[in-house]
Amino acid sequence: MRLNSSTLLSILVMVLLGCAVWQAEAFLGDYQIYIAKLIFINAILALSLNLIYGFTGLFSLGHAGFIAVGAYVSALCILPLEQKEMMWILEPIMWPFSELFTPFWVSVLAGGVVATIFAFFIAVPVLRLGDDYLGIATLGFAEIIRVLIVNATPITNGSLGIKGIPGHATLLACYIWVLFTLIVLARLVFSNYGNVLRCIRDNEIAARVMGINVFWNKVLSFCIGAFFAGVGGALLGSHLSTIDPKMFNFLLTFNVLMFVVAGGLGSLTGSLLGATVITILLEWLRAIEEPMDIFGLFELPGIPGMRMVVFSMVLLAIILYRREGIMGTRELTWKRIGAFLRRHKA
Repeated sequence: MRLNSSTLLSILVMVLLGCAVWQAEAFLGDYQIYIAKLIFINAILALSLNLIYGFTGLFSLGHAGFIAVGAYVSALCILPLEQKEMMWILEPIMWPFSELFTPFWVSVLAGGVVATIFAFFIAVPVLRLGDDYLGIATLGFAEIIRVLIVNATPITNGSLGIKGIPGHATLLACYIWVLFTLIVLARLVFSNYGNVLRCIRDNEIAARVMGINVFWNKVLSFCIGAFFAGVGGALLGSHLSTIDPKMFNFLLTFNVLMFVVAGGLGSLTGSLLGATVITILLEWLRAIEEPMDIFGLFELPGIPGMRMVVFSMVLLAIILYRREGIMGTRELTWKRIGAFLRRHKA
């Protein structure tokens, strides 16, 4: 296989970024590393939802359920056996989970695979619906998953959640997984199968006339998106070290949806930019909830909740003045970068 200049440049940039990330933990503080890992994890979640919603046109509101499945499966795989015995105080943890222990990367893949299995059983009855009905149905299934987690105490520890999850999700590990997600989805959406998904998104009737099996292609797209949502959930659980059912409510799906819409539906690089900008903005806006000293003359008291008010105003501005998002349906390619630099130079 011959590699063109764009592919070689992309490989070079990925390697250089990997080296920078590898060395970053020696120079960055704990808070900066925390935010960087959160950006990578949010990018994986945004890419996974963009495949379902942006490229296939399936309005799914059940992403939090798949993230929860990935987080719990991975946590059960990497928790030490002694810790499981001590933590499950309401009911003893059941076999084989009491004896289950795997390497971290195996646990991440297991989280993705189990999320895919859940997605398949959800997709077969639900994906025959469309538009708003599909969103309501997937939201209902996400709540069912959350209720199952609360009540399956011998497996999930119920409402107490799981604490002390080993922090194997290092900055380099998160970077490698987001790179893996981006490469797989890029190869997928820029292939003939990607054209099939866009055709289904734009006009289902035309897709059926052309001989495309619309239903099973929807199911496959939904399951692939759920797999990477499970991967992101596994990384999120290891990153936060604590998970409980309250984390995986509709607000989590809404946050991931914000990354996708702000970046641009149908754009992989838009998902990366949207996740980066929104994550940084949400953390930066925490400052406005703290008391502020104005030029040493007077002090403004902190207002709890003001961060989300300002953030909502920013989102309204995006919807009103940049409805298609940062990138729209475009991708950031080397050809576009070169054309921009030439115009800037001219």
